Amino acid sequence: MQSDQLALSPADSEAVRQLAQRTGRTEAALLHEAVEKLMQQVALENWRVALRGVKGMWADHPSAPNQDDLRAGWQSRTTGFEQPTHE
Repeated sequence: MQSDQLALSPADSEAVRQLAQRTGRTEAALLHEAVEKLMQQVALENWRVALRGVKGMWADHPSAPNQDDLRAGWQSRTTGFEQPTHE
């Protein structure tokens, strides 16, 4: 693992120290967890931005299939399947 330095304000440093004492975890573990959560949030937001970017991209394409026809096809292929029972 690579070692990096992090500059915290005195108030943030004290808050991390107190949280570490209260939880019995190390300050490093808390900071690792915070960075991991931030990276997860960034990845999720990147995914959302990408998804928004492709929304409707085929809407005006001349060979795009009609959604009602697609739905009807799905419906006809699933007719006769029983719903699972949960007992």
